[in-house]
Amino acid sequence: MSSVALQDAVVAALLADAAVAGFVGMRVHDNPPPDTAYPHISLGPAQGIPLSLDCIEMSEEYLQIDVWTRENGSTRGCKEICAAVKRALHGVALALDDPAALASLAVEQVLVMGDPDEQIAHGVIQLAAEIETHG
Repeated sequence: MSSVALQDAVVAALLADAAVAGFVGMRVHDNPPPDTAYPHISLGPAQGIPLSLDCIEMSEEYLQIDVWTRENGSTRGCKEICAAVKRALHGVALALDDPAALASLAVEQVLVMGDPDEQIAHGVIQLAAEIETHG
């Protein structure tokens, strides 16, 4: 399944990136435990849209990456982590552990905002990928 392969590749790339790891260490989670330390990264909603183009099976995959910081409500650290995530993923050719190939990967949007808990800042990074499926 392309969306699972993309998620696995994205998590591996974030964990392997020195700048991202410098901020969050190994705290990149699909579903973080409630007691996860700050800052950390979690995966948000994902969407896959199958495409059929002239004998090529493809899908457009969208994945949300959430960045969480706790700095008395300051968004500065959250912005720094979002920028590191963007540098780690935008335009990068990730290898997928799947009978599929990543045709493109782009960060389409970065949004940083406050949270109902006024101590927390929340960053949202929207990834878009085109994946060619084989077999």
